Amino acid sequence: DEVAAVVRRSAAFSSLPDSALHAVLDMLAGRYPSDAFAELRPRLTWDRVTDTLTARAGAQRLAVTSGGTIPDRGLFGVFLVGAEGTGGRRVGELDEEMVYESRVGDVFLLGSSSWRIEDITHDRVLVTPAPGQPGKMPFWKGDAPGRPLELGRALGAFLREVGSATPEAGLERARSAGLDDWGAANLLAYLTEQKAATGHLPDDRTLLVERFRDELGDWRLVVHSPFGAQVNGPWALVLAARLRERYGVDVAAMHSDDGIVLRLPDTTGEPPEADLAILDPDDVEREVTAEVGSSALFASRFRECAARALLLPRRDPRRRTPLWQQRQRAAQLLSVASEFSSFPITLEAAREVLQDVYDVPGLVELMRDVRARKVRVADVQTDTASPFAQSLLFGYVGQFLYEDDAPLAERRAQALA
Repeated sequence: DEVAAVVRRSAAFSSLPDSALHAVLDMLAGRYPSDAFAELRPRLTWDRVTDTLTARAGAQRLAVTSGGTIPDRGLFGVFLVGAEGTGGRRVGELDEEMVYESRVGDVFLLGSSSWRIEDITHDRVLVTPAPGQPGKMPFWKGDAPGRPLELGRALGAFLREVGSATPEAGLERARSAGLDDWGAANLLAYLTEQKAATGHLPDDRTLLVERFRDELGDWRLVVHSPFGAQVNGPWALVLAARLRERYGVDVAAMHSDDGIVLRLPDTTGEPPEADLAILDPDDVEREVTAEVGSSALFASRFRECAARALLLPRRDPRRRTPLWQQRQRAAQLLSVASEFSSFPITLEAAREVLQDVYDVPGLVELMRDVRARKVRVADVQTDTASPFAQSLLFGYVGQFLYEDDAPLAERRAQALA
């Protein structure tokens, strides 16, 4: 009770249920022992008779040297070389993968300036200015926050207002939203081309399902939905699983803030219809949960949760642990944790994905609106991609352009690693 009172003093854990607290304490007390993962050994002793907790040897050192709530993104700080070769003023950050591909003497661009690498330490890159020298472009990998459902509805309402108005009223509405004359005219032309191609505009009251064949003759199924990536992401997972079950092949799927793109191999039967895109609101959460466990997103969130829970400790507090090694350790822990259905780190990672990254309740609400006919579904088949679909296909090409000929199972293993 004393531990629960202390924990619930934090606003983030004010409503923490006893079941979740006891599950974490059970884990720290060694309820999930494993010879395959030594960090699951007990960190405290829980005397069930007196109901007291006692820290084991090394627990305090572990909490001090490996604690923290900010996830490690694998970034190296870039610093100017000081007077005696030490790090001086901070310049920026580089992705771990780019640092491993760089060598002392390389020149790269950061901001509007060129910098020469003078030294690479365990956690930083020391540089000096290299004005006028051509350099390679840096790259970073990160997660873009998806458009929330509320903003998606507002954007859909704006499209409905502009698309249903007369040209003069549409221009005035676009100008009132902050667009200049050139931008307002381009927006109206874009919407006019979309309506001419499909007869419909996706908005807050209309979902548009578009089918057409690509350059190879395979089917592309595009679900135009302005409700944002937080809703479209879990929706795409379920649609890909449904189509995989129906056609017996893996379906390449991509989602964005504006919709979902799925590629289906050419079949002798009927092309996919809009009914495939509509989910039963009572089954949405179960279907999403079943699919999310094998995604790369879940693997990355599991790694971050495990690091916060001190299950991926640093061997040397003075040195950073490379992110790729953390991924390997987290994958090993995930394989062990999969044997226990109530493992708290697995449950927390699933909660993060379903509630923080994805908006599953929002998807359920959308499907209920479809069932209640508050949101209609328009189904069209076109000869070529509509203007809205072309924008989505640009992101689809970017996602799959650099894939190699590795087997699908191997690519999945690489994603989870």
